[in-house]
This record gives sequence, C-alpha cells and structure tokens, in this order.
Amino acid sequence: MGIKEVLLEKIRTKTLLMGVCGLGYVGLPLAVDKAKHGFRTIGFDIQQKKVDLVNAGTNYIGDVVDADLRELVSSGMLRATSDFSFVKDVDFIAICVPTPLDAHQQPDISYVRDSAKTIARYLHRGSIVVLESTTYPGTTEELLKPILEEGSSLKCGEDFYLGFSPERVDPGNLIYKTSNTPKVVGAVGADAAEVIAMVYSAILDGEVHTVSSPAVAEMEKILENTYRNVNIGLVNELAMLCHKMGINIWEVIDAAKTKPYGFQPFYPGPGLGGHCIPLDPFYLSWKAREYSFHTSMIESSMMINDRMPEYTVERAGKILNRAKRALNGSRVLLLGVAYKQDIDDYRESPALRVMEEFQRSGAQVDYYDPFIPACRYKGRHYQSLPALDPEALRQYDLAVVTTAHSQVDYGMIARAGVPVFDCKNAMKDILNREYIEVL
Repeated sequence: MGIKEVLLEKIRTKTLLMGVCGLGYVGLPLAVDKAKHGFRTIGFDIQQKKVDLVNAGTNYIGDVVDADLRELVSSGMLRATSDFSFVKDVDFIAICVPTPLDAHQQPDISYVRDSAKTIARYLHRGSIVVLESTTYPGTTEELLKPILEEGSSLKCGEDFYLGFSPERVDPGNLIYKTSNTPKVVGAVGADAAEVIAMVYSAILDGEVHTVSSPAVAEMEKILENTYRNVNIGLVNELAMLCHKMGINIWEVIDAAKTKPYGFQPFYPGPGLGGHCIPLDPFYLSWKAREYSFHTSMIESSMMINDRMPEYTVERAGKILNRAKRALNGSRVLLLGVAYKQDIDDYRESPALRVMEEFQRSGAQVDYYDPFIPACRYKGRHYQSLPALDPEALRQYDLAVVTTAHSQVDYGMIARAGVPVFDCKNAMKDILNREYIEVL
C-alpha cells in the first residue's frame, strides 16, 4: 500500500500516533481533543515547566477541562516531553507555536522555523506535518516545505504530507471550543488534503472545510482577523467623532444592530488585545509589500486602533481637568488588564498600553483584575489590588474600565462617588450616571 492508504487505515483503526509541537493555548486543547477521541498523543514543548505540568495532570489552559487532562494522562493516552527525538515515533504532528511581531512590527517566524528544523531531523516516510500557527500566506510552502525536505531528505507529497490548518481559538467562549469549531485545511497536493481532512474529522466534532492550497488557508485566517480589525477600527473612529458631536456611540450601535440583515455589531474600546487581531494585519501588510502592494484600508484601521490607548488617556485627562485635577500626579485605577472579558490572558492587552501612557503623563497607576492577580509588562511587575471596595476606590482620582469583567460590582463602583471613564460600556445598566463617562 502507498502512504495514503496506510495513513487512512491508521486513522480508521485509531492507531495513528499523534503529536503536537507547542503546548500553549492552541496546542494543549488540540492535544487533549486528539487523545479524547482515542488517539495516543505526545505533546512537545521546549519549556520543561509545561511538560512537567501536563505529565502531572495539572491544567494551565482555561479552555481545557481539568478532569479531562488528568484522566488522559493517567490512562496513558496523553503525555508530554521536551525530547523531540520522539518525533520519529509519531505519524502526525501539528505545529502550534507563537508567531509574534518583532521590535519593528515585522513577522517573527523564528519559532516556526526552529520547530520545522527540529522536526525535519526526525521526520520519517509516512509522516504528516500540519502548521496551525497564524502566519503570512506562503509560509507553509515557501518556508516549511524546503526545511522539511532538506533536513529529512524526503520528498513532500511522495514521502510525507504537509498542510496548513489555522487555529481558531477564542479564549473564554462558552459555546465554541477547539472541538466543535469548523476547521479549514489546505495542503500540498490532493492526497495530503484528503488525509489531513480525515485526521481532523476523526478528532474534532466541527465541520472540516478543505481548500485548494495552504496559501488559501493561510490567507483565510488573515482575513478572519483583519475583518475584525478593520471593523473595530471603523467603530473606534466613529466613537471619537460621536464624542465630539455629543452622541453616544453605544446607543448608536444598539440601534443599528436591530437591523436583521446587512449589519454586524462591533464595539469600540481602549485598543485591541490578544494574539491575533492586533497582529495578523501586520503579517498581511508585510507580505503585500513583496508584491509592491499597500493595504491602505487595513493599515488605516491599524493606525486608528493603535492610537486608542493614547486617546483613552487624553479623554481621561479632560475628565480630571473638569474635576480640577491634573493628570500629572493623579491616582488612577484601571479596572481590568485582561485583553477580553472573563479570562486570565493579558497578551497584547490594550490596558497595559493605557497603563504605560498614564505613567508617561505622570499619573500613579494601579489595577484591579479578579482574573489576573499579577502581570509583567516591559520588564516590570504589577500586582492587582487584592479586593475592591468603596474605601479602596476613594483613594483614586479616576477609575477607568478597560476590561468588562462580569465579576466586578459596577453598582458599588458607581456609588463610591469616584469619576469613572467606562471604555467598555460595562456600566450601561447603572441609572445614576453622575460620575460616569463612556468612551
């Protein structure tokens, strides 16, 4: 039998040994889902701490059920290692490593490159490699394919299969998890696409949609998040205009979304956070320059969204001025540093940028976040207030809602009598709005 027939039989009999490179917020849930569906799985990570936690059955990712991880580890269906020589044993390996921006806001694909080089050393005939990390269109075929072929002396499409299937992870989403979110697959060759789609169909409950190439799948992922970036940029710009016109942008959006077709609501805020939406458009605009093409609309939205932390502090300064207080020397409390509601993730959080802007203006800044007791930003450590009560609030000249956590008592905040700049409309149900101003 050819490698296609062998792999399809292994999928059918669940004897395909799975691997996941990178045990972060994408990789660990994927590894758990593979194991839950009856496929023995090995997780690979260069951080020994993560490896030890997984092997101890200790969960550190919000979207993974603690009991599931413990059971899968104790039953031997899932284990972790920092020894990448075990790649020689796996039939399928998904690369789920970070793809950040460097200091010049250009794609940093060093984690992907290093992972590919390591995997290539142990790649064997009949292997499947799938990149899940978000990246620019062309990465799979222009970067991974040559590295894997050169490092293994194997031929892509003949000796091993290669594809791209973008991660779709929304931390904190109570409905859609890795297991039930539709999956897109693009691969090098029709046989690879068929086999990789069968793998995902066997380990996930969501629909698997196959596209004609890895580049289409890579561009599809960029489109998903750029779509949100552009629309959030639009509503942030409208928020600034509405403030000048004395119009409540939140009321405008609530009215617009009553239309049952042709409109999807997006909301303003102090900036964009998370691993994807603030970063992915930079991948596309960087790649576009290779074709002498400028993504003008996308770049405009990026500039608007990037300015929002600074705009937030400018508005806060005017609120303080009305109370006859200077921004320099004022005590400011940020309510939330997580990048979105009710999660413990502060990657690329705009609240950290807002904190930095306040500090540059001479303000003394603290934060309260029930999900993030401590955080680190640009080499500095910060700690949340242990609790929030009227007495603690009254120590501050201004409170700024930067994350709309549902566990926060906004009624108590309103009653404390401290000016509040609500950047997330978290206090929309508070009737007495004497001290509240919205973005």
